[in-house]
Amino acid sequence: MGELGRLLMYEASRDWLPTLSGEIRTPLAVSKVEFIDPREPVAVIPILRAGLALAEHAASILPATNTYHLGLSRDEETLQPTVYLNKLPDKFPEGARVLVVDPMLATGGTIIKAIELIKERGVGNKQIKVISAVAAPPALQKLSEKCPGLHVYTGTIDEIVNEKGFILPGLGDAGDRSYGT
Repeated sequence: MGELGRLLMYEASRDWLPTLSGEIRTPLAVSKVEFIDPREPVAVIPILRAGLALAEHAASILPATNTYHLGLSRDEETLQPTVYLNKLPDKFPEGARVLVVDPMLATGGTIIKAIELIKERGVGNKQIKVISAVAAPPALQKLSEKCPGLHVYTGTIDEIVNEKGFILPGLGDAGDRSYGT
C-alpha cells in the first residue's frame, strides 16, 4: 500500500507544486536542477487509519510537507461519516497545497466530509488532490459534482458499490488489511 501511495503522490505532485531552479555539485561537475520549493506549504492528510498505510512514504518524495491527521468513521447503517479526530490547523497557510489520502473511495461520503473540513480552513478545490488505492463511480461522481476542479489519483476504479457501501471486488477493509486486524 505504501509503495502505491508513493507512486500516486509523485504523479499528483509532478506538475502541480512550485519549483526552484538551482545548481548542485556532483562529484564530477556542477549540474542545473529543478526542485520543489520547500518554502511553499504542502500538507498530507491521511484519513485514519487506512490512509496512514497509503501515506507511509510521502516524506520520501515530499520531504518538506506537514502531516495532519483526520479520523472519520462511517456509520454502517446510514453510511454517513462522523469525525472522531480532527488535527487540522485552524487555517492553512495562503497558497497551501493539500494531498488527501483515503485508500477507498466508495460512496464518497467520507472524502466529501474531509474536503469540506479542509475548505473551511481556506483551501480551494484546485489546491487539493486526492490519493486513493481504489475508487468507485459513486464517489467519483459525487466529487465531480461537489468539488469541480479537484483531481483524484487512484490505482484502479472498480465498478460496483454494494448495499453496505463496500467496493466490489475492492480490497475489503483497507485498514484491517494494512494492519492485520
